[in-house]
Amino acid sequence: MIKFIKSLFFSQRFFISLFSIAAVFLLSAWLHFLYLPAWLLLLFLVFLMLTEILTLYKNRAFKAKRVLTERFSNSDENPVLVQLENGYNFSIDVEVIDEIPIQFQKRDFYKRIKLQTKEKSEFTYLLTPQERGTYVFGAINCFVSSPIRLIKRRYRFDADAEVKVYPSYIQMQALAFLALDRQSDFGAKKIRRIGHTLEFEQIKEYVPGDDVRTINWKTTAKYDQLMVNQYQDEKSQPIYNIIDRGRLMKMTFEGLSLLDYAINSTLAFSNIALKKNDKIGLMTFAEDCRDFIKATDKKTQLNRVLEKLYNIESNYLVSDFQRLYAQVKRSITQRSMLLVYTNFEHQVSLERQLPYLRALSQKHLVVVVLFENTEIDDMIHAKADDITSVYEKTVAEKFSYEKRLMVKSLNANGIQSILTKPQDLSVNTINKYLEIKAKGLI
Repeated sequence: MIKFIKSLFFSQRFFISLFSIAAVFLLSAWLHFLYLPAWLLLLFLVFLMLTEILTLYKNRAFKAKRVLTERFSNSDENPVLVQLENGYNFSIDVEVIDEIPIQFQKRDFYKRIKLQTKEKSEFTYLLTPQERGTYVFGAINCFVSSPIRLIKRRYRFDADAEVKVYPSYIQMQALAFLALDRQSDFGAKKIRRIGHTLEFEQIKEYVPGDDVRTINWKTTAKYDQLMVNQYQDEKSQPIYNIIDRGRLMKMTFEGLSLLDYAINSTLAFSNIALKKNDKIGLMTFAEDCRDFIKATDKKTQLNRVLEKLYNIESNYLVSDFQRLYAQVKRSITQRSMLLVYTNFEHQVSLERQLPYLRALSQKHLVVVVLFENTEIDDMIHAKADDITSVYEKTVAEKFSYEKRLMVKSLNANGIQSILTKPQDLSVNTINKYLEIKAKGLI
């Protein structure tokens, strides 16, 4: 009985009819001939209401289903499909209210659909999450009414459905085309550079111009002529994405924190690097270093990185670059490319950490990613109408100039850098990697 009462709702038409009959009863106090018609109208309303109740509650003839993807992509539009099926022998009106996860703070979802006899229908709506984690959907509430439309029967489906929001794999797939080697499309000849990396190719006879340091003395003694070891550039270079989890990465732009921008970029970049046959690794740091994944080019590496990125958590404390240097020195023994996602707002804060970055660059190729403050850029390009706005614009230009000084300071110390808007991070990072790879710096 309680379940029946909870599922029964009266429509606006019912209340309008009831108030109209009450008005007739009120008028009958002066116009006595209206008293009997008022009772007849009330009995007719009760009859219609009971008829609709029996019609709707005779059996459970309505179905609804929410179809979710296996996982959501952070900062992207994700489709949610809702399927409806009318099993009644008459047309129905359906009002759909889906209980969207609390993270979206959206409580105005409403959809009204008319279904004919035995008809199936569906509709799709889009959700754009702004943070990683587990999102819990409530129930799909469907309020069904017959053509009489005096009452509604509430159906509830798919309560407590969960979906995990991962770093932006949609962006990763969209940028995968950047891994294409366009040179091969035009028949360009690939030149093999002879280097001193760890990938041995062959032993060959010495010719003038060969590096004497590569002479293989054992083979030379065996064949009684000079023989040299020939090496080729390693096809698989170790590359580590190092993500700062510190407090400066908590800044948000367009609803997404710098940390999540860095995480999304790491996934997209890792996919490109693996397609280029390089090895990909991961590390995060703040007050400590964690989430370490040793660089490898295995097929399962991207999924390992994805799962680790999904679980990154931060208390947004002060970042310890000294501890980062010690951990890299201990864990990464082979020369690698270190892509450090961090942020500095002042030249002084960069100079404080510069000795550690410089120490890292002595053994590794270090690329520091810095973020432009797009809100400051908007302020710079805004029109100054009064003294206050002139002052604000001057301060904004000073901050922007400091960012450019940081890039020059890093370059002067032999450290590669990327200064980018958060929204363009993935593309600019990938382009920088392709540029470095084309120059043979790794």
